[in-house]
Amino acid sequence: MSTKRDYYEVLGVGRQASDAELKSAYRKLALQFHPDRNPGDHTAEENFKEAAEAYEVLRDPRKRQIYDQYGHAGLEGTGFTGFGGFEDIFSSFSSIFEDLFGIRGSRHGSRGRAQRGSDLRYDLGLSFMEAAFGAEKSIEVEKRETCPVCQGTGCEPGTQPETCSQCQGTGQVTRSQGFFTLRTTCPRCRGAGQIVTHPCAHCRGAGQVNTVRRVSVKIPAGVDTGSRLRLSGEGESGIGGGPAGDLYVVIHVEPHDFFKREGRDIICQVPVSMIQATLGGEIKVPTLNGEKALQLPKGTQFGDVFRFRGAGIPSLRNGDRGDQIIQVLVRTPTGLNRKQENLLRQFAEMEDGKLGSKLKNMLKGGAKAVN
Repeated sequence: MSTKRDYYEVLGVGRQASDAELKSAYRKLALQFHPDRNPGDHTAEENFKEAAEAYEVLRDPRKRQIYDQYGHAGLEGTGFTGFGGFEDIFSSFSSIFEDLFGIRGSRHGSRGRAQRGSDLRYDLGLSFMEAAFGAEKSIEVEKRETCPVCQGTGCEPGTQPETCSQCQGTGQVTRSQGFFTLRTTCPRCRGAGQIVTHPCAHCRGAGQVNTVRRVSVKIPAGVDTGSRLRLSGEGESGIGGGPAGDLYVVIHVEPHDFFKREGRDIICQVPVSMIQATLGGEIKVPTLNGEKALQLPKGTQFGDVFRFRGAGIPSLRNGDRGDQIIQVLVRTPTGLNRKQENLLRQFAEMEDGKLGSKLKNMLKGGAKAVN
């Protein structure tokens, strides 16, 4: 049993639809699923081919009658096997695509046929602060653009391309083998449908030239390594009136000497003296927006963590900022003089006495528990 959908269902029309209704329905679907409008979308490509096949059958009175009576199985004896590719579709419905886009429908070939320009990639390095707060950068992009002399035709100014005599301008040649009709790209014009007899001296008939363009890129606050910015239409120029490609700017953020990023939070380690940790007090901590006071409690321990709310990285989605997490590192004093050492020994003796008493109490408590 055939797995193909009903052709009337594909086009979204009733079984009594007129020729005009069929054409209108197909035009709408062709515009919606056109490959140039859905680059890399395989589902759209299949829908594009399915709609073309449905219209090809239903617009032909004989094929439509057979289909209405016998369905998909009935078409097997007519020699119709669908379309081999996009070029077949563009060639068969060239007038429709010319009406839709003002150009001949194929996205392949050159001169007179529309082809979307290639997308480009640019890897951009940013400092930690530029990524956190955003920036505007000017970059140079190498790309191919429409030749300014021939305006993309590939012809020397004042001349015109000639229609290919082998394919009569269709870009394809057709061969019949029994019930089958085979369409292949024209070997003479290579699918262009036209032959340039007087090529442009500036671009050597290519219709495009290599250029270097300076592009301004606005970096939103909060980007991170791997973020991609899409600049529509800043890729290579299209061919035959096709749209330009896009430029994708891929971000690479340099590490910071003090801050480390985890999502929207930033982490830093702040060294404090043993005296500061013991007695507590106010210290100054660097933040993304300058120094900020942090009140250390008495008896702060090595590795204790504190937090500044809303002092982290902004969210790309809504601008809300994460937090700054501060980890305290207590430094052991070095280079003490004799007086400082004596004071520490006195302090140590006092602490040893306290610890000794606590230890004895713990041991006594443990002995009682055993009994």
